[in-house]
Amino acid sequence: MLYHVLYSLHDVSIIFNVFRYITFRTFCAIITSALIVFVLMPRFIAYMRKRQFGQVIREIGPDHQHKAGTPTMGGVVIIFAVTLASLLWGNLNNIYLWITLGLFLIFGLIGFLDDWRKVSRGKSLGLTGKEKLVLQALTAGIFLFLALKYGTFDTKLSVPFFKEFRPDLGFLYFPFTMLVVVGASNAVNLTDGLDGLATGPFVIVAGVYLLFVYLAGHAKLASYLQIPYVPGAGELCIFCGALIGGALAFLWYNAYPAEIFMGDVGSLSLGASLGALAVISKQELLLVLAGGIFVAEALSVMLQVAYFRLTGGKRIFLMAPLHHHFEKLGWPEPKIIVRFWIVAIFMGLLAVSTLKLR
Repeated sequence: MLYHVLYSLHDVSIIFNVFRYITFRTFCAIITSALIVFVLMPRFIAYMRKRQFGQVIREIGPDHQHKAGTPTMGGVVIIFAVTLASLLWGNLNNIYLWITLGLFLIFGLIGFLDDWRKVSRGKSLGLTGKEKLVLQALTAGIFLFLALKYGTFDTKLSVPFFKEFRPDLGFLYFPFTMLVVVGASNAVNLTDGLDGLATGPFVIVAGVYLLFVYLAGHAKLASYLQIPYVPGAGELCIFCGALIGGALAFLWYNAYPAEIFMGDVGSLSLGASLGALAVISKQELLLVLAGGIFVAEALSVMLQVAYFRLTGGKRIFLMAPLHHHFEKLGWPEPKIIVRFWIVAIFMGLLAVSTLKLR
């Protein structure tokens, strides 16, 4: 909204011409989103404490009972901040901005319903796994249908480290990219088990995709780097900036020891946004590299469950997801968190390196 108002004044003064630039508006979105979280989060924490809407801790696994009652659902504030900042600084005529925001909000609503069941009942049971998967798959399907119908990209798949190898998945592209979105959402959700553990890597991956959506939307740079050109994708830089600003500000309160947790309302929506960015930038497989921490966490759960069933009760890890395995080994929580962040940084750098290592 501010973009349309302020840029329309560029004929009055050349100063307002700066608002045409995606880079400048991305910076504005980062600051705006962060400020909104900094202003609202303390009030939200106080409200949740007053209402006694706190995290319910399961008794199985590592001893986290000291965290019971910590306010949760901080993702509500993140979603509000990201949405408002994106609408203020984004080009509202851009279809990618609208469908990505829509996906982000609906996944947030799914997480909100899950969290609300938990805090209102005082139990660790929210939506069932099937209920969440059905709602997520339906939302991802609508997003992909709209992106393919109104967007300007194809069903070919970009493969990291290869310039010209772009297999066309055809009709298989639809279920594949649905898996990307739903998988990313749930992978971030699984990672959100320690204070700040998911937030740090999320900021790193969002930064990687901020670069890639900018390049994908820039015809000359996309041609030079030999990556798919997606007209209009660059506008998602504003959305990425809002995500980064909101998540960084939230980390101020979520860092160990956490004053608030993001809840499923935050983790599901943030994870889905990464999947959407990967799809629109035509860098779906890159998410495996950039989001290596999230992939490892999700794989640890799948391998643990499969091995447990096949062997009649044996386990690969002491506990899944992976961060709980290290807790069982005796690693202090802050050490696990920081080391996961370090790995996430290296994975992000590896993802960026694919621009030239091909």
